[in-house]
Amino acid sequence: MSLNDRLKYLVDEVPKKICGVYFLYNDHNRIIYIGKSIDVKKRLIQHFKSLEKKEIKLQHFTHSISFENTGNELIALLRESELIKQHLPIFNRAQRKIKFFYAIYKEVNIDGYESLIAKKIDNSGNEIISFTSLNEAKEHLFYITEKYKLCQKINGLYKSKLSCFQYSLKECNGACMNREDTKLYNVRVHQYLKTVHLPKKDFLFELTGRNQNEKGIVFIEKGIYKGFGYCPKEIESLEELKSFIKIKQDNKDVRKILFRYIKSQFIK
Repeated sequence: MSLNDRLKYLVDEVPKKICGVYFLYNDHNRIIYIGKSIDVKKRLIQHFKSLEKKEIKLQHFTHSISFENTGNELIALLRESELIKQHLPIFNRAQRKIKFFYAIYKEVNIDGYESLIAKKIDNSGNEIISFTSLNEAKEHLFYITEKYKLCQKINGLYKSKLSCFQYSLKECNGACMNREDTKLYNVRVHQYLKTVHLPKKDFLFELTGRNQNEKGIVFIEKGIYKGFGYCPKEIESLEELKSFIKIKQDNKDVRKILFRYIKSQFIK
């Protein structure tokens, strides 16, 4: 059986119009690629017809396919992100970072300035954005400190009893010396937070289910992603709906997914 015939046979086994996550396996039955699509069959055909170098390599190593029906695109996106971190497929290199140990937190110092601090993830659930390493977190913090003209000293990036180094370069407005109005400074902190932070409130999204008798649900509690699940369509009580949620990890990747979704739904 030629390569094209083999791939055609695999695709023919996939039902039409399935929204979800799909898995490509090698000849040792190991997952080599995980993807998602609102139409899995159509996406697989695109993979196997492509003449791009990476896709040709993927075609060569693919020996079997499976898929998971999610019913809707949002859960497909969340599930794909979760599964890639779980299985670490070789063809998903860009998304393979698995654990987040550090995060940026917002604190308020004694003078009323809101500081952004990079530190180990705690159990508070108050992290703004999470990272795989302290260096990665600090790199991001240096970047946003410069971009929003914040203070390195206040953000824990420059230890000094006097002003920060950026103040001497006129790249800091003097918050480190208590010479900038706290309200003006904190406005810039919140300008950054709006770009990465889910609103600090509860969201429960009711979505298309995997069949006609159910609906998909995604729950965010006080700006923190809690997970997703499926339940019978007739259930309306918030507490009952929440009981169907499978708890999942909140991290910067899922926050990006949810932030884009919320923006698309509420910010027209």
